[in-house]
Amino acid sequence: MLKRLLSCQLMLLMAVPALAQPSSELPALDAKNAAPTTKILVLGTTHLRAAPKDFKIESLEPLLERLAAFQPRVITIENTSGEMCDLMERNLTVYDPDDVKNHYCRDTSQARTATGLDIPAALAEMRQTLKQWPANPTAAQRRRLAAVFMAAGNDPSALVQWLQLPARERRAGDGLDDELVKALNTFDTGNNNETFQIAARLAARLGLQRVFPVDDHTNDNIDVGDQKAYGTAVSSAWAVAAPRRKAMEAAEDAFWKKRDMLGLYRAINRPDNMLLANRTDFGAALADPSPEHYGQRYVAGWEVRNLILAANIRLASGATPGTRVLAIIGATHKPWLDGLLGQMQGVEIVDAEQILR
Repeated sequence: MLKRLLSCQLMLLMAVPALAQPSSELPALDAKNAAPTTKILVLGTTHLRAAPKDFKIESLEPLLERLAAFQPRVITIENTSGEMCDLMERNLTVYDPDDVKNHYCRDTSQARTATGLDIPAALAEMRQTLKQWPANPTAAQRRRLAAVFMAAGNDPSALVQWLQLPARERRAGDGLDDELVKALNTFDTGNNNETFQIAARLAARLGLQRVFPVDDHTNDNIDVGDQKAYGTAVSSAWAVAAPRRKAMEAAEDAFWKKRDMLGLYRAINRPDNMLLANRTDFGAALADPSPEHYGQRYVAGWEVRNLILAANIRLASGATPGTRVLAIIGATHKPWLDGLLGQMQGVEIVDAEQILR
């Protein structure tokens, strides 16, 4: 009896260190995965709204060719969904009204007037329409779906439909009024935004019906306390680190001047450049010495946002195991998303450098 008791105590003592050493990674459970592996390419992007005045959309063509060769069937974008915007707009005591109305969400009132659909109703029609989408949709069906996407707060997906219409069919009707047509034409040729000029254009080229907004600011609103002091502390941390970025930023500017967008995307997706960009942003913020730890709060909000982005990308691809996913995201997000998504079961992260080579 005593021997058995001592033996049990020894086993418990031996087990304690094991319990105190949690695994740093998720377990790999997919060695016998019966479905094909889902391949995810996270493309770090520059925000094209900052492009020089002489930027030409045509300069993106070499980049689009390489992305098209990857053959993604799901494309995600760094936009907030209509569903999330509807939630935030109903809770402006929780979310900053300026952020919601001027940064994260687009006004859908014109589309609501044209279609009679608010965001929830538009989302319901969108989902039902896509479930029954024919192999060869009519022009009227594409115009209607474009209008519904706009009412649902997903303008890039509306452009996907618009670009697949013959030129003579790009007109008002079936829910699109003249104002919405004008907006769609602006998205096509007059809006320097990667969600339109890369994601939507590529989706249309590949015959896809939509792109998936995966950004979400409903849970990253960490309480930062004094906004002015917070902004000063984070900006000061960035200023200290800024000289270390000069050579990298000068090289990126040179690509802009040469209109070499493929070269630019190769540069910003290089691991060494991504590491430097993050060290001089979030790494610098973590070194903020303020008693309120403003820099650490900034990084906490950033990491919450990346967790949500990863979850939404996984959600967009989860219904089609074995698909190919292109996640187009601001370049500083890429290391987080590669790491988070790479731990998912049945998922393989694709090397962006090889795709862009």
